[in-house]
Amino acid sequence: MPLRFEIVSQKAPPPVWAALRNAAEHAAGAEPSLASLLNATILSHNDLEGALSFQLARKLGDSELNAMTVREVCEQAYESDAGLVAKVEADLRAVFERDPACKSYLQPFLFFKGFHALQTHHIAHWLWSQGRDTLAFYLQSRMAELFQVDIHPAAKFGKGVFLDHGTGIVVGETAVIGDDVSMLHGVTLGGTGAERGDRHPKIGNGVLMGAGAKILGNIHIGNQARVAAGSVVLKDVPACATVAGVPAKVINVRQCDEPSRSMDHTLAELADDYSI
Repeated sequence: MPLRFEIVSQKAPPPVWAALRNAAEHAAGAEPSLASLLNATILSHNDLEGALSFQLARKLGDSELNAMTVREVCEQAYESDAGLVAKVEADLRAVFERDPACKSYLQPFLFFKGFHALQTHHIAHWLWSQGRDTLAFYLQSRMAELFQVDIHPAAKFGKGVFLDHGTGIVVGETAVIGDDVSMLHGVTLGGTGAERGDRHPKIGNGVLMGAGAKILGNIHIGNQARVAAGSVVLKDVPACATVAGVPAKVINVRQCDEPSRSMDHTLAELADDYSI
């Protein structure tokens, strides 16, 4: 009688999670004074969502909403919506690939407040979608206090979003941000007055927004567009366009070159207009 072997299918750890654990193990050996922190936040957990639930709870918990409750809320969100875990992975990859100061997944997971703020918003948005608006607003408030990032819980974010530095970013209630977007500090996605309803910008996929850019009103920023630092955008921006100025004007429309991934903020196409 032939032998029978039972093949047990095991879920392989996601590449991001495996890389994060490896980085944590190396750091714990190189810096023993942080070994306890690394074990508590990463190495003692079985998956990325479990570790992040603990990390967000450690950051957000306070005397009014204790860390254990925050952790339970995060775990509920990740368990009920697998798309949230996919966003965590994509967001971590985005930081690692686009920030030259990032040496591994460990830095954003432990230390980068732009990443922490975005993950807090994902949980707040999940709560908002469940009709738990009061708790969602509470997390928004904690996010603003801790990370200096103010994102309304109703705002919609895609995956692979990079909030570089994070400080001073403001995103309004009806804003929609696509996939693979990069946004630097001081960016505002706001309204133009006290009107209600759909009043905030819609940001396409692959858009790069420079530091201090202000994009105001229910306008659309096309896929792969670039908004130069310090610009004030009040009108729609075509796909693949570069806009700059106050108010912003289109200064170039060229073949898409993934500006949000290259993080190229230079305006090289204007070089001939300047005498050196």
